Amino acid sequence: MGGQGLERREILRYIGIASIAGTFPGFEKWSFACAQNHVHEPATTVARTAAGSYKPLFFSPQQFQMIEYLADMIIPRDETPGAKDAGVAEFIDFMVANRVPVSVKRDIRNTQDAVALGNEAQNRFVAGLDWMNARSFSEFGKKFMECSAERQKSLLEELAYKAKFKPTTESGRQFFQLMRDYTVVGYYTTRIGLESLGYPGLRVVWPAMPGCPHPDDPEHIHLREPSGQKSPNASGAA
Repeated sequence: MGGQGLERREILRYIGIASIAGTFPGFEKWSFACAQNHVHEPATTVARTAAGSYKPLFFSPQQFQMIEYLADMIIPRDETPGAKDAGVAEFIDFMVANRVPVSVKRDIRNTQDAVALGNEAQNRFVAGLDWMNARSFSEFGKKFMECSAERQKSLLEELAYKAKFKPTTESGRQFFQLMRDYTVVGYYTTRIGLESLGYPGLRVVWPAMPGCPHPDDPEHIHLREPSGQKSPNASGAA
């Protein structure tokens, strides 16, 4: 339901951000950084076997659960791991908590501009989650997470597809765009996402990434070969 991917220059931009975030302790599933005791395993295995319990930095537990669920609706698991497997919700929470703008529609000329956009993103996420629950309650008499999967999908499709847009859903569409941007960036700056793209620079840049030194295998020749390219779910979204 994401609609479109990222250009490689954008991927490189966010790899720098993600590599710093990946050195912070506490990530349960976010699969960007390799641990010091990392053993060469497929990315799917790394994502699913990471130990610990992530504690949100910005969102409440209920909000974080909803962020994780929405991200997985945007990039679900199919023949390759989805957003939940890659720990995208942890990425989103980290970026929002630290006021790092990902969805940028205007130039950032200085630190003050970046912080202002980061504050704006925080407000938009909280307001957007509230809007989703209010819309769901108005339509179905229940909050979003309490609805059936079919109703959740129908509500999200009203925000993702031009053919289903309604005049009363403009605020929700703006939130969906924000959520999609953070989800796509979060997914494609993880090892899972880069492998699903068949990203050619992976084996070149990965040995230099913080927290992932492999002196016995500097070229990462044992990493799983990419099996194909994954794109966000539901083509044709705006």
